[in-house]
Amino acid sequence: MKDTGIKIAVYGQGKMGLPLAQVIAQYYKVIGVDINKNLTENLNKGINPINDEPMLTELLEKNLKSKNYEATTDFEYAAQNSNIHIILVPTLIKENKPDLGLVKDVAKKISDGLKKNDIIITECTMPPGSTEMLIPILEESGSKYIADFGLAHCPERTMTGTAIRDITGQYPKIIGVSDERTLNVIKEIYEKINNKGVIVMSSIVAAEMVKVFEGCYRDVNIALANELSYVCEKYKVNSEEIFNAANSQPYCHIHKPGYVGGHCIPYYPWFVIDENTELMRTARKVNENVIDRVIIKVIEGLNECNVAIKNSNILILGLTFRGNVYEFAHTPAKPFIEKLKKFNPKIYAYDPLCKKDDYEKFGVKFKDIDNFRDIDCVVILADHKEFYKIDWNKAGREMRNKVIVDIRGIIDESKAKLSVLKL
Repeated sequence: MKDTGIKIAVYGQGKMGLPLAQVIAQYYKVIGVDINKNLTENLNKGINPINDEPMLTELLEKNLKSKNYEATTDFEYAAQNSNIHIILVPTLIKENKPDLGLVKDVAKKISDGLKKNDIIITECTMPPGSTEMLIPILEESGSKYIADFGLAHCPERTMTGTAIRDITGQYPKIIGVSDERTLNVIKEIYEKINNKGVIVMSSIVAAEMVKVFEGCYRDVNIALANELSYVCEKYKVNSEEIFNAANSQPYCHIHKPGYVGGHCIPYYPWFVIDENTELMRTARKVNENVIDRVIIKVIEGLNECNVAIKNSNILILGLTFRGNVYEFAHTPAKPFIEKLKKFNPKIYAYDPLCKKDDYEKFGVKFKDIDNFRDIDCVVILADHKEFYKIDWNKAGREMRNKVIVDIRGIIDESKAKLSVLKL
């Protein structure tokens, strides 16, 4: 590899930071930094902790072999031996307020090794204005903003399970910078790794808004879909049929109704919600209330079978927040199980990705899906590919009572010949 003089540290080697580090390490020397010593030791041995991320293991092995990548817990070493610093650690929400403590901690550690002409990039999603709030922390090093170091915000636009694909060209890279020199350097980096190129924003704050607004749009649209599905239910028509037909013209983009989970969309609206953003606040409430609606469907379905919920056996399919990804951030399973327990049914669960202790954490009993005997109600909360392969006609015959609540659209009623309750 040609020595460009650019050496990059990626702070945070989780589900977003590790794929980014591996993509960049194909072109530049990269230090992956994390507080987890066991993680960094395993990474240096070529052990990939994210098994459900396609191409990641191959890239890690390749970059270790070429000596373009190393992992460490030593922030001082990383700061002193790199000139581009990319922060990609979680931004948290506490009581609907953003908590940037982890980002600030990393910025402080970078400042201890900050050098002339270094560039600090935030990739984690943050409220507008957050990146520039790091300036006083970085200036504690004695360096001066712009005169000595540059700043940029280049939000990650990736999803677990498709991170490599997303980083390398699913969407253009958004960049907002402090000055012309910083723009020239990071534009070269991101254009090299992303074949869709970059979109240069007018400011750092503008770049921060892009990612936040993407999440807000989706959250509000899903809330609209949830309310429209209530209307469809009132008139006893299939919401999926209506939405598909409406979306056949280019000005309509109704999303699928459902619960909004994950570590992104349920949180980002709170980065900008205030007294003037009633629509976004209402959307959050609508989407959180989906769980109550699912509970009602379970109770009503059992009542139609003359079964009291306290005497029922309920099987939950899917504990992760979405299909085919081992991740529990804001999963619908957690509030659903908590509310369901108040009615004292026997609760079982199956998730193809979960381990024994996961079931214990949720307080449910494991049940395999080789048969559905003695089950009164099945509730599908995650769209794992395995669930599409279930013979639902057979499952229906085996169930003690045939109450099925499918909030993910897994079951094709026309083929399964079952009555399925959906959102």
